[in-house]
Amino acid sequence: MPDAGIGSRLRELDGTSRLLVVAVVGPTGSGKSELAVTLAQELGGEIINADAMQFYRGMDIGTAKMPVEERKGVPHHLFDILDVTEEASVSAFQHQARADMENVRSRGNVPILVGGSGLYIRAALDVLEFPGTDAAIRAGLEQELERAGLGPLLAQLQEVDPASAERLTDARRVVRALEVYRLTGRRFSSYMPQREYHQPAVQIGLAVDREELKERLAARVHRMVESGLEAEVRTLEGHGLRTGRTAARALGYAQFLQVIDGTMSVEEAVAATIAATRKFARRQLTWFRADPRIHWLPWKDKDLARKALETIASTVEG
Repeated sequence: MPDAGIGSRLRELDGTSRLLVVAVVGPTGSGKSELAVTLAQELGGEIINADAMQFYRGMDIGTAKMPVEERKGVPHHLFDILDVTEEASVSAFQHQARADMENVRSRGNVPILVGGSGLYIRAALDVLEFPGTDAAIRAGLEQELERAGLGPLLAQLQEVDPASAERLTDARRVVRALEVYRLTGRRFSSYMPQREYHQPAVQIGLAVDREELKERLAARVHRMVESGLEAEVRTLEGHGLRTGRTAARALGYAQFLQVIDGTMSVEEAVAATIAATRKFARRQLTWFRADPRIHWLPWKDKDLARKALETIASTVEG
């Protein structure tokens, strides 16, 4: 258990800690949600979700969404806010998350941002501008993509924004980069954020043992399947899951849609989900390790919560 005195000390700093946003980050399966709940109990906090797939109603088992009974009475925000047919938007999230953070502070509480979606974390925390969208431009680009494939679009992007062309390989993001250039005349890469907080914040990262995490993720996928992941996917298919540009690509859901189609066995879907989840965790670690502002703590340290509170306290007091 954490030292209750640290939480009390923070609360007594004439409200200074209320100026902070606390973020708990790290790879999937590292225990972020559990730590966040403990910190919220100690600090008088409320949790704001920054896991894009946990925005979706009904996507519970496959996203490892914390059940209400395990939230220990701590208010949770930005869960279950989208239907599976809706597309998640990082710019919309930025607006919602910052509004929720202000509302949490207005109640005298501490906003605690939790998630492994790196761009969403940065959208909430950092000075970051999002360009607009244009449905007609995007539709034209998507028609080009369907007609000629990704190669010609990448060649166009190479001409106007070499940095983005080198970095992006996903067709959807290449289309977005060209849309932004045609709409604004600015390179998509020019919108990449600097590491500058929008408001005072402290990030706690969970440092994992990679081999142990691999085994934990495999076991978690098996538990999801045993808990009814296939049935959940079948239910969501009836609510339009296949038409969702974001939700249909979620780990586990994409694979079990193939089970429903008969193009993949359950065993193959499990193996594919484990492989994809491990790959995703590696990408998350690469993303978060690049941010020097994150305070890394061992994920299985028996004093994890106390050390996290000490890190927050030293940031506030310093």
